[in-house]
Amino acid sequence: MNPLTKRFIVAAWLVASLLTASAAEFRFGAATVDITPDKPVALDGQRNVRISRTPETPISATALALESREGDRVVDQAIIVSCDLVAIRDGILQQVRAKVQPQLKDFDARKLFLSATHTHTAPVTQEGRYNLPPDIMQPTEYAEWMTTRVADVIVEAWQKRAPGKVGWGQGQAVVAQNRRAVYADSTAVMFGKTDNDKFRAIEGYEDHNLEALFFWDAQDKLVATAINVPCPSQEVGGQSRIHADFWHPVREQLRARHGTGLSIVAWNGAGGDQTSRLMYGTAADTRMRKLRGLSRLEEVARRIINGWTEAFDAAQHDKHASPVLRHVVRDLALPLRVVTEAELDLARKEAAKFAKDPKQRWNYNWNQSVVMRHELQKAGDPGTQKMELHALRLGDVAIASNEFELFTDYGVQMKARSPAVQTFVIQLAGSSGYLPSERAVRGGGYSAVIQSSRVGPKGGQALVEHTVAALKELWPAAK
Repeated sequence: MNPLTKRFIVAAWLVASLLTASAAEFRFGAATVDITPDKPVALDGQRNVRISRTPETPISATALALESREGDRVVDQAIIVSCDLVAIRDGILQQVRAKVQPQLKDFDARKLFLSATHTHTAPVTQEGRYNLPPDIMQPTEYAEWMTTRVADVIVEAWQKRAPGKVGWGQGQAVVAQNRRAVYADSTAVMFGKTDNDKFRAIEGYEDHNLEALFFWDAQDKLVATAINVPCPSQEVGGQSRIHADFWHPVREQLRARHGTGLSIVAWNGAGGDQTSRLMYGTAADTRMRKLRGLSRLEEVARRIINGWTEAFDAAQHDKHASPVLRHVVRDLALPLRVVTEAELDLARKEAAKFAKDPKQRWNYNWNQSVVMRHELQKAGDPGTQKMELHALRLGDVAIASNEFELFTDYGVQMKARSPAVQTFVIQLAGSSGYLPSERAVRGGGYSAVIQSSRVGPKGGQALVEHTVAALKELWPAAK
């Protein structure tokens, strides 16, 4: 053997040894808990007060605990909890962390975050949003009870963590429909009518990619999955009974196929301008559903399950027992959207109109918040929106959170510029309101006007840049 060949073999052996030595053990755990109250509650997500006396379906929270270790040394950790709520209102995450930390001495509570499926048929969790009757479970009471159960399921998932395998895949599911109709005068209306001669276009892009993660135990049994759909769950959003929306039939059918113990983590992708409800073509859709014998909820679930199955069938051939796990948390301060004088005048008039009617608490708050923001702006302190950004690497997958109802354009930018093979964007890991695109602001309408939006396009682009930078930090070679 010549010296050059020998040196090459030795170098290759050293590289292989280093790679083997650095391969960390991957552990995970998952658990689900029912968060359906046993008393009447007010429902969040609409302007008017709705009281749920009897649930239509259960609602739940599912915790996914991830850890990477080299012997006794922790490489990194994460716990992500999906909740059937409208949003993770201010104070909820803090309550959960405070309840979890004393029980999990070996976990950094800052690496825990919650996200909402954005079902509009879940309990109110924050006082002051509505004028509520006294004979129901009040928001503070429900929040205390619910956060205790969420903390318990987090502890359960963490204690269940064990060596296993993870896989990832992408399918397609036509669920998201852009819900902003644009008219001849260039104005836009959320859920605007499309069957009139002034209608010109649907405003923005629709992302039909379904991202999925799969977790197998040491015996290759599927025990958990995460499903990322860029659309809020609002198919039955106007009703007055607790309902998990389209995630309920998805869970039932997947568990019927893969076992009742399957943990299903539902992640709401960037879809602040999206809906599962049709903007046009309803006659054809109704006919096809009748031929299939399906309700609209069942039809949406069918599409999600088909897309998930496409991903699952392929991912089974590519399981990973020691994927890279990295998790960074960044505190952002995004610039607030500037309130114009015209916006101030309108908001002030609207707030005055609703001020004396207790039943109009939501509408008053919605407008008065703009007046208060303008006062800060006038004093020279326009302020910023604080946001906690979580960016994770799991093998070839990137996961990024945000606290907004984030318009799809921003999510597409994040995915397109991500260094990962596949990128999951999770919105509503907080309750920072709509974050509309520049073209949506030009069109106006609910979800894009100043009352709906604390952060505008300037802050939205800043969020994209921060997110992409955080992801590139997890893939150093991509910088």
